[in-house]
Amino acid sequence: MHVLIPFAHVASAEGTLALDDLTLPCLEALLPLLTQSARDDGDEASLTPPHERALARVFGLAGADGRLPWAARMAAMDGIDTGDLAWGLLTPVHCAVGADQVIMQDPETLALGASESNALFSAIKPLFIGEGLVMAWGAPLRWYVAHESLAELATASLDRVIGGPVIPWLPPAADIPLVGRLLAEAQMLLHGHEVNRAREERGRQPVNAVWLSSCGAAQTTRERHRFVVLNDLRGPAFAQDWDAWRAAWHAVDGGALRELLSRARKQHERVRLTLCGTRNAVQFDRVPLGRVAELQRRFTPPQVVELLASL
Repeated sequence: MHVLIPFAHVASAEGTLALDDLTLPCLEALLPLLTQSARDDGDEASLTPPHERALARVFGLAGADGRLPWAARMAAMDGIDTGDLAWGLLTPVHCAVGADQVIMQDPETLALGASESNALFSAIKPLFIGEGLVMAWGAPLRWYVAHESLAELATASLDRVIGGPVIPWLPPAADIPLVGRLLAEAQMLLHGHEVNRAREERGRQPVNAVWLSSCGAAQTTRERHRFVVLNDLRGPAFAQDWDAWRAAWHAVDGGALRELLSRARKQHERVRLTLCGTRNAVQFDRVPLGRVAELQRRFTPPQVVELLASL
């Protein structure tokens, strides 16, 4: 059983303060039973966050920073024939425009319905089709575009941009002259769309932009069973609601990590835990050790708060 936890720590002053007095008894009991088997060090400026890099290793997906082709994989899972085209994920989003910066909101908070999403997608689709691009709708928050210029395009993951300024994460205009222009035109079309007018009348945020990410051609991947990604910490982290983040950690500790601990205590069970922050990730496995090494591991386990702070 492999459990992967994104946003186990957020590398900010507030995120580090949220670790104070955080008690996770199941994680504390689990770590002495496991051995650190891998560590992925990076920084918060990378286009691909640690949890996406960890997921890529699980599925055997290859690509440099910002070039993991998740879009093609997700499109195939949505029933779209991806062929040998290079695909990009288009996510409908709301960006709040301030005096000196543009902040992307978490798309999940839009609660965008399928009919609304389809109507907005249909409005911008002719722009792309008219320029020879391929478009496909997968789900309310998953639209897809295919074009040869996306084959080697590095883009920032949505999870890098949410909750922060958008402009620093935009690809250079020279890298996407055609697609970049179409995205700008799509933004203008969305601005006055009747779906957005109706949403604003109901007090909902409009969809006023589309974010491009996860570009590349499809790759053959390996499927993993008994693999769980726990996204409970994601929403509170984006909202910077640290009380909710701590509560989510307690729920994860008392749920999935309690089960993992139970399995790790059985000699025949193979378990793996991957903890991901906004900079780094660390992987732990249950590895048979010699008696001395086993005792050393049990009596000198990593301290939970220090471990999370290192992520």
